[in-house]
Amino acid sequence: MKSILTKSGKFGVFFALVVFLVASVSAQPKLRRALDFDNDGKADLSVFRPSNNVWYVNKSGGGFLFQQFGLANSDYMAPGDFDGDGKADVSVWRDTDGVWYRLNSSNNTFVAVNFGITGDEPVARDYDGDGKTDFAVVRRTNGAMIWYVLRSVDGGFVAYQFGLATDYTACGDYDGDGKFDFAIQRPGATASAQSTFYIQKSSDGNYIITNWGLSNDLVVPGDYDGDGKTDIAVVREGATPTSNLVWYIQKSSDGGLIAVTYGITGSDLNAQNDYDGDGKCDLAVWRDSNGSFYILRSSDGVLNVVQWGTASDFPVAAYDTH
Repeated sequence: MKSILTKSGKFGVFFALVVFLVASVSAQPKLRRALDFDNDGKADLSVFRPSNNVWYVNKSGGGFLFQQFGLANSDYMAPGDFDGDGKADVSVWRDTDGVWYRLNSSNNTFVAVNFGITGDEPVARDYDGDGKTDFAVVRRTNGAMIWYVLRSVDGGFVAYQFGLATDYTACGDYDGDGKFDFAIQRPGATASAQSTFYIQKSSDGNYIITNWGLSNDLVVPGDYDGDGKTDIAVVREGATPTSNLVWYIQKSSDGGLIAVTYGITGSDLNAQNDYDGDGKCDLAVWRDSNGSFYILRSSDGVLNVVQWGTASDFPVAAYDTH
């Protein structure tokens, strides 16, 4: 399975392959729905296994989903609610042919849609606010970043230049209007230089420009304070494989800082989402060394450890880390 976690060499060790009511309709619920396969209001634990191309989903409402889907050497995981039934659809984007392949959870039908070309980055989100995930890719060309969106609300096509080719995508609903905003993280001149977030709000077209984190930090979008808006958030890796990860979150509710040491640099993949269904993003990692999810529940602060998967699997929730 292709990885879009491009800033950190640690992800290469797992895959040598080129591998949603006002607040409740936006931000975290929309991010959660991309991983809520049973529509119970909680993200489900899910991993993809490159050795057999199977998705393994542990449904929080009970039961399991085992689905062979996609190709490990050519596909990006691209989960979302494309059919608008409130459940996550098993979906991938194939770099070799620019086709989106998915299984609709509403009727288990197979759908294939050509949108994008080799070298694009899939960024499927709900940009038009109709409750369905839109096909979207980012294309880096001639020094610029171009966003291409196929809107599900009316079938319209959007091509919009936002960002530089050297920027990283940072998709989220930062203004809480129920639509995802075009957003990027721009690295500084060096790895230790400060990075800058540029966000164009879909609500009014105005910009949010914030210095946050360092160039090599990983973007981990989520609504960590539960105000219905995506918070600007990054994870910083340590100097050695055994060093801790540190999460730095700027709360959109009051501009305050959340800084939490959580996870291990050499073995953990970020898997943040709302696993307890309280509308807030939980800090979470999946540990390759033991195939376990470590979830710090925002509802009660309890650490929940669940063994799900085996070494060299890939947590599907990591698709939203860049």
